[in-house]
Amino acid sequence: MAAKFLQLTCLRSVTYADLSPAPHYPSMPTKYPKGVSEQEKNVVEGSESRALLSVSGMTCSACAGSVEKAVKRLPGIKEAAVDVINGRAFVLFYPCFVNEESIREAIEDAGFGADLIEDEMSERASQVCRIRINGMTCTTCSSDAESVLRSIRGVHKVRVALATEEAEIHYDPRIMTTDHFLATIEDMGYDAILISTGDDISKIQLKVDGVRTVHSMRMLEKSILALPGVENVEVEPLLSKLSVSYKSDLTGPRSFINVIESTGSGRYSVEIFPQGEGGGRGARRQEEINQYWRSFSWSLVFTIPVFLLSMVFMYIPGIGRGLDLKVINMMSLGEFLRWALATPVQFIIGRRFYTGSFKALRHGSANMDVLIALGTNAAYFYSVYSVLRAAITPNFRGTDFFETSSMLISFILLGKYLEVLAKGKTSEAIAKLMNLAPETALLLTLGSEGNVVSEKEIDSRLIQKNDVIKVVPGAKVASDGYVIWGQSHVNESMITGEARPVAKRTGDTVIGGTLNENGVLHVKATRVGSESALSQIVRLVECAQMAKAPVQKFADRISKYFVPLVIVLSFSTWLTWFLAGKFGAYPKSWIPSSMDSFQLALQFGISVMVIACPCALGLATPTAVMVGTGVGASQGVLIKGGQALESAHKVNCIIFDKTGTLTVGKPVVVSTRLLRNMVLRDFYDVVAATEVNSEHPLGKAIVEYATKFRDDEENPAWPGAREFTSITGHGVKAIVDDREVIIGNKGLMLECEVAVPVEAEDLLSEIEAMAQTGILVAIDRQLTGVLAISDPLKPGAHEVISILKSMKVRSVMVTGDNWGTARSIATQAGIETVMAEAKPEQKAEKVKEFQASGYTVAMVGDGINDSPALVAADVGMAIGAGTDIAIEAADIVLMKSNLEDVITAIDLSRKTFSRIRLNYMWALGYNLLGIPIAAGALFPGTGFRLPPWIAGAAMAASSVSVVCCSLLLRYYKRPKELDTFEVREIMID
Repeated sequence: MAAKFLQLTCLRSVTYADLSPAPHYPSMPTKYPKGVSEQEKNVVEGSESRALLSVSGMTCSACAGSVEKAVKRLPGIKEAAVDVINGRAFVLFYPCFVNEESIREAIEDAGFGADLIEDEMSERASQVCRIRINGMTCTTCSSDAESVLRSIRGVHKVRVALATEEAEIHYDPRIMTTDHFLATIEDMGYDAILISTGDDISKIQLKVDGVRTVHSMRMLEKSILALPGVENVEVEPLLSKLSVSYKSDLTGPRSFINVIESTGSGRYSVEIFPQGEGGGRGARRQEEINQYWRSFSWSLVFTIPVFLLSMVFMYIPGIGRGLDLKVINMMSLGEFLRWALATPVQFIIGRRFYTGSFKALRHGSANMDVLIALGTNAAYFYSVYSVLRAAITPNFRGTDFFETSSMLISFILLGKYLEVLAKGKTSEAIAKLMNLAPETALLLTLGSEGNVVSEKEIDSRLIQKNDVIKVVPGAKVASDGYVIWGQSHVNESMITGEARPVAKRTGDTVIGGTLNENGVLHVKATRVGSESALSQIVRLVECAQMAKAPVQKFADRISKYFVPLVIVLSFSTWLTWFLAGKFGAYPKSWIPSSMDSFQLALQFGISVMVIACPCALGLATPTAVMVGTGVGASQGVLIKGGQALESAHKVNCIIFDKTGTLTVGKPVVVSTRLLRNMVLRDFYDVVAATEVNSEHPLGKAIVEYATKFRDDEENPAWPGAREFTSITGHGVKAIVDDREVIIGNKGLMLECEVAVPVEAEDLLSEIEAMAQTGILVAIDRQLTGVLAISDPLKPGAHEVISILKSMKVRSVMVTGDNWGTARSIATQAGIETVMAEAKPEQKAEKVKEFQASGYTVAMVGDGINDSPALVAADVGMAIGAGTDIAIEAADIVLMKSNLEDVITAIDLSRKTFSRIRLNYMWALGYNLLGIPIAAGALFPGTGFRLPPWIAGAAMAASSVSVVCCSLLLRYYKRPKELDTFEVREIMID
């Protein structure tokens, strides 16, 4: 998802030799990191990997030289070559010393743009795993985890997302295993849970009751491993749990249950392991919420008495005198009680901050835990010093800050609780999607003649491929499949966003999680588990929420220096106020009666340390991206990550394909004109025999129309076609009954040296004037007929173009159709700029032309021939009803196939990024304003100072406010202009 699907047609056969001549600088010897022995160098020889990168911004050979030298300075680079003409760089490197991301960053540091091209040339043994990382608190944590994982040998690419607390690792399984990643993360001090290995493998967890020994569990493991399609079995004897990874097209969970029950001769009972205990995302999030709530609740038990002893009871005459009683020398009863109550808060309840700061410092970094630990320790241990000195000195009377340390920890825990609670709501979109699947399904057993023999209710997770499922009215479809019996209407709005129920009858496909409305359906399961459309949508949204938007680099850079800078500022604040008090730089009347100049300076220093919040800055982008992509999914707009979201808000030019995008996409033959004497049925036999091999919508329309001339409409037997050839953007050719058949546009006829008579020219002009597509048919190099195919403009297309114009977005149409039809459709839609008769590569070139003119370009298409343009565009938008390749190539998928969703995607992107800007303004403004106030900037003039516990509360509130600001996106509503579209379209239907 992170890398675009790269031009299938353009880069399939890229090799080193494909790079055009470029100035080549003398190759530097391979540079190895310091300390690498000659033996290690010999080991890595022969383990080279290749990377092909797209480099933008190069204008001459000097630029190419700069790029090449920047890459060769990296350790582990064997060879590098730069092609300035095509804007590419080819690098041969050793993955144990350097990776593609480092190479890409080196090129960017040299002043050029760089994107990794992942195609067959650069493809190597690679696997993806996802790991849950518990314990990260701020951007520094996620950045450190990313850096450590990226440095592991065999790792190609790493993404660590703070908001989702997950890592996605692309690695070479021949060099490294997931166990090593888990151990590395745990060594950093975080809890690591493997979510998935990224293979197209389903996984299920089974609980086996009745097993008494470890030996029996091992026997079950071996029995299941022996089944075809089983990849791996993990055994947890203490929980009587089996985790089975398998290929769903070969086996399934019911097979495992049968094996287990047979092995135990009926003594074992099996059930799917409860999701909560299995560690689902929701369960883990809830456990984290519960932990913070328990910690906060216990902290209140001790903190409230400390607060009362410090701020309230001391002013009540009777109680105050009792608290002022001396226990040992000058140590009072009140001081002793505050010390006793604050200690559990500091070291037991606040233990998480010590643990987090120790782990961070051990790896050479500093995070929010370091600031909290330093601030609370300064207050606590100064108070301990004050109390102990009072206990051993007969005339010393000091002031303690035990309420400061305990209240600081309590408020921070409250802030973390609210933050985790709010962050849980950012992923509600995924939770809702996952809950669409029904819990149970009705499994049918069919007899030899297709009759129903039996019916059984099973857990929907036990469905296997080719099962027949009964779906009653009002029930959800349990699995992707197709209807083998019955008819009904199915509400697919929860998946596609399409509000109107879709009619389903025998042969139609259905999607798991959709709602059957009024009829009984028998559905044959075709895609189960991780293969289902629902699972893929969930995975797509998860990937989108993990992906970092480019704007987040800003926060990542600041986070590296934020905590050290705050510590320096805090110490400087304390030192400045302390020296100012020592040398009388301010009146003694400024010092409160309950403290001296040292204590006043200490409070200022602690306030600076705890008010600074790196969390707010780190959460500004990922939380908004999570909510934005989730809202998009609920609106039927699947946005593949922060990069697409960020690019979409800048779009000021949209290039539309015509067929299936601006038009309905269901063309029909409206007239036929023969130019030679021939029986119409024989003519369409030949034409359909040729076009039946084509995937183009126009070809399908011709075949469908041809069936009307057959006796057997259900299963027409077309003549056999040989040597079928598809010329993308022009037409098709084949040999049918020893006759050469050519079907396509005028350009194809001229290319094949077929004469086009004046009569045919006139017919084409008439057809195109009516916004229809003219198709020429030649048999044995003689023009035989002209077909007129109509594909009407989509309802609302004109209004969409008009709204885009009001949003200052230019609309362009690029199509492979003829000029006449293209101009007519463009006129109807209100598009001024048109390019017709364009091949796929020409569409991509048109995209690049507009980009070169300074536009941020979005491409909207639905076909295979749109894929290169979708990839070339800054934002590729695929119509949901389009081909899988177009959807894979796109950055945004419009599930409802409605044009108005283009507006929704752009508007949602703009709203999301205005929210991100607001988050950054708040996070930065908060720190820039809060730190000076905490440092006492207002104290000289107004006497106002910020006590440390209030500063801590403000720090906790800042990250909560940023998350809540992002959560407001949940109430996003598409532009009001689109509200009338649905009503009008229903009227037209």
